[in-house]
Amino acid sequence: MDDSTLNYLPKEVRDGLARARDRDRRATGGRMRVHVGEDWYPIAAYDDEGFEVALDVAPKLRGLVEIHEGAQLLRSVLIVAAAPTDTTMRYVFKRATAARDAAPLDYVRSGTDPVGLLTAG
Repeated sequence: MDDSTLNYLPKEVRDGLARARDRDRRATGGRMRVHVGEDWYPIAAYDDEGFEVALDVAPKLRGLVEIHEGAQLLRSVLIVAAAPTDTTMRYVFKRATAARDAAPLDYVRSGTDPVGLLTAG
């Protein structure tokens, strides 16, 4: 359910549901996760400048980590801790490299290369 369908509920109930969703996201790993060594931590918030991780879930992170959405690698990033809030720690990217779906080429492709080969017979 999205928040617009919950507008008829009292504010206390909506707040309780939001807390339960947050607790469940931290417990199950959510969809977006940060991979550090052998450990995985759920990401509470993510944008182009950085991400947030719950303070009670992850230790202080630093260095090169990977950001995943489910099983798909989104980017490799070099992070530093920026600012803690009441419940989360904000990490900012010093460097971010997007994941590729193919290996980089060692040469420039020309526009006239054949795209397929037809065999006779």
